[in-house]
Amino acid sequence: MEIKGETSRLRLYISSTDKTDHSLLSEFLVQHARKQGMAGATVLRGIIGYGASSVIHSYKFWEISEKVPIVFELVDNHKKIISFFENIRPQLESMRYGCLATIEKTDVLIYKSGDKRFSGQA
Repeated sequence: MEIKGETSRLRLYISSTDKTDHSLLSEFLVQHARKQGMAGATVLRGIIGYGASSVIHSYKFWEISEKVPIVFELVDNHKKIISFFENIRPQLESMRYGCLATIEKTDVLIYKSGDKRFSGQA
């Protein structure tokens, strides 16, 4: 796959406990990105943070439920990013708690697949 044209990065700031239907929102987003043929997706787990509610969420070893900030990132062609976002907008808007979505233009310097020795090709 090759990323062509104007590229953008979509970032979604959510929580590790956010769900859509019966799955974690972060897992839903990655699976949906793959189904949409996006170049790739990354989920980053935060250590501490807060959002519009001003409630600080952090990882503490004595907590049973780990509620920490999550950042979902996606880089691809700008039009594909916008289309992806419009497809997931209903899930984000129906969330019980808040989230933040940002988009910014970016320059892709390199995008290549892994070592072909491990992909089954000679």
